[in-house]
Amino acid sequence: MQITRQADYALRTVLFLSRLGSGQRAATSLIAREQNIPPSFLAKIVSQLSIAGVLQTSRGARGGVSLALSPKDVSLLEVVEAIDGPIMLVGCALNSADCVFGENCPIRPIWCESYEELINRLKTTTFDQLVTST
Repeated sequence: MQITRQADYALRTVLFLSRLGSGQRAATSLIAREQNIPPSFLAKIVSQLSIAGVLQTSRGARGGVSLALSPKDVSLLEVVEAIDGPIMLVGCALNSADCVFGENCPIRPIWCESYEELINRLKTTTFDQLVTST
């Protein structure tokens, strides 16, 4: 499993906005420049995060992009899944019927444990924690 570049850019975008402070907006051109994200790619990311309810956008001279939620209410998992969809290590981690060895597979418990640890870490890490740690 690999987190896509698009999801990485989305995480950096939300972190950038989290650092601005509550209710602050930024132009997408500024975010793209500061985070080294191609502007056309950022437009797609902002759209997906807006649909997911993570960001809000406003047009006009005083427009821009801002967080729709407090940084403490946005997890890394929420952002990654808004871009990449549900995280999947291997199919058998969620369903033993997908494993040709079934319940007797010695590797499946490792996949299951790794999956749970990854999901838990991403779910419990919020952007306010990242802002205060830097």
